Amino acid sequence: MINFEQLARYKDLFKFYSMHFDYPEKLNYHPKVFEVSDGLPESIRSNIKKYEEAVFKLSIEENQAKYIDTFDFEKKNSLFMTYANFEDGKERGQMLAKLKVLYEMFGLMMPDNELSDYLPLMCEFIYASNWEDDPRRDESFSLLVGVIEDGSYHLLKSLEKEDNHYVYLVKALRETFKHCMKPQQVSKS
Repeated sequence: MINFEQLARYKDLFKFYSMHFDYPEKLNYHPKVFEVSDGLPESIRSNIKKYEEAVFKLSIEENQAKYIDTFDFEKKNSLFMTYANFEDGKERGQMLAKLKVLYEMFGLMMPDNELSDYLPLMCEFIYASNWEDDPRRDESFSLLVGVIEDGSYHLLKSLEKEDNHYVYLVKALRETFKHCMKPQQVSKS
């Protein structure tokens, strides 16, 4: 189960993820943007720091080229979180529709030109929507987090085969979700 109090504490971090999983813009690479990692658990902070070190070794143009090479020309590095499992099958269409309804249920109107499983959009939703006190959040966010966890696992495995600095961003995202889960209760029999 999701620890929503912890997830709410990380809202700004999801804004950071949304910006950095999207096409690189100069403003997103200001050193102040990376201060979001201050005070985070080591498993998240260290991955963000490794990502930060890598992006600051490159110019904005080089970061943009790396982004295009990584995500636009490699299907295996898809930022569309349901693509690895469903590609363009019927099941994917159904999942995209469920995600779109979820966003609208929490007040986020999706852009017409965007698919609902696009990772930057999903992170933006966690950051921008008003879900904190909504009783529908448990089931809805279980679906959302499950889609991100599954899709980011495939993305992580693909990026690990390359020498790609986005691997640290994916690891940080996955660690963030680990810190937002309630410990499982072990029943004593």
